[in-house]
Amino acid sequence: MQPAKRVKDISLSGIRKMFELVGADSINLGLGEPDFDTPQHIREAAKKALDEGFTHYTVNKGIIELRESISDKLKRDNHISASPESIIVTAGASEGLQIAFNALVDVGDEVLIPDPGFVSYDASVKLAGGRPVPVKLTDDEEFRMTPEHVLENLTDKTKAVLINSPANPTGSVMKKEDIKGIAEIADDHDIAVISDEIYEKIIYDAKHYSPATYSDNCITINGFSKAYAMTGFRIGYVAADEIITEEMLKVHQYSTACASSISQKAALTALEGPQDSIDVMVAEFRRRRDLIVGRLQRMGMSCVMPKGAFYVFPKVDDPLEFVEEALKRDVITVPGISCGIYGEDHVRLSYATSYEEIELAMDRLDEFYL
Repeated sequence: MQPAKRVKDISLSGIRKMFELVGADSINLGLGEPDFDTPQHIREAAKKALDEGFTHYTVNKGIIELRESISDKLKRDNHISASPESIIVTAGASEGLQIAFNALVDVGDEVLIPDPGFVSYDASVKLAGGRPVPVKLTDDEEFRMTPEHVLENLTDKTKAVLINSPANPTGSVMKKEDIKGIAEIADDHDIAVISDEIYEKIIYDAKHYSPATYSDNCITINGFSKAYAMTGFRIGYVAADEIITEEMLKVHQYSTACASSISQKAALTALEGPQDSIDVMVAEFRRRRDLIVGRLQRMGMSCVMPKGAFYVFPKVDDPLEFVEEALKRDVITVPGISCGIYGEDHVRLSYATSYEEIELAMDRLDEFYL
C-alpha cells in the first residue's frame, strides 16, 4: 500500500517532535498553549450542556446563537460585516485553515505564506494541491509582512496571501498600513487574503487590524483557544462572503460535519460572558515577555521585542547547538528552521509557562550561553 505523494512529501511538525523529549524535570519553552485554566464560567457552560443532553449533531455551520454572537463580535471588535450565514464554526482555527485552502486553491495555485511562520501553513497549502511561496520576513522589519513583500512575490499563479498577526513564531504585529495595503493588493489583483487572527486578543504594544475591514476578498479565521485558554475544546470559526463560505461548507460538511456541540455552548458563553480573564492573562504574558526578552538580551542575543502572541524569536549563532545544549539542561526550545527556511538563524521560545519556570529556564541557559 502506497501513501499519496502529497502526504508523503510532508514532514511531521518539528515543534511536536520536541514535545516528545519532555522529561520530568524539563521546562517546556516550546509549548504554544496558554498555561491558564479555562475560566470557570466557560467550564460550567460545558457541564450544563452535558447535563442537558446537548450531545448530538448541530447544523453544519454551527448553532445559530453562536454564529450570531460571532457576527456581533466581528462587527464590534473588527469592523467586519459578516452575517451569521457567512460564518462557519469549525473544529479549531486549524480546521478553518484547511477548509479555506481546500475551497480556494486549485492544483498548481500559489499561496504566499509568511516565513518564518506557523508550521501548518506550508503543509496545509500542499495538502490542498497548491504551492506555498515563502515570503521572507526579517528582524529589521520586526518580521512584519508588508505590501512590498507581497508585490515582490506576486505572480499570475498567485491565488491567495496568508497573513498572521499577531504572529507565531515571532510575536510580530502588522501595522494598519500593512493590512490595508495588502487588502488593496488583493482587490487590485483579484486574490484572496486569508487572515489568521487566533492571537488577536494577546497583544501588548500595538493595535490589531483585520483585512476584511478594507476588502471583501478576505477569509477571517479565528477561535477561542488562545484568548480563552480553550485549546482542548477545539473550537474556532471562519467568516467570508457567502459565496466562498458555501464552498468552504462543502469541505467542512464532508470532513467534520459540525464542531463539537458541547464546545459550541462553551464558546457562546466565552463570547457573551465576562472578559476580564483576557486582561489578566495578557498582563501576565506581558510580564513574562519582559522577563524572557531581558534575560536573552543579557546573554547577548539579538531579539526583536514581541508585540503580541506569547513567543520570542531571538537570533543565535548556532540554533541547533543552542537547542541541543538547552535540552541537556532540561529546557525545551524549538529551532527556527521548523518555522520556515528563513527562520534558520533563530530559535523559538514560548513564554506560555509560569514566570518562575521562565526564570529557572533562563538560569539554566545562562550556564551555557554566558
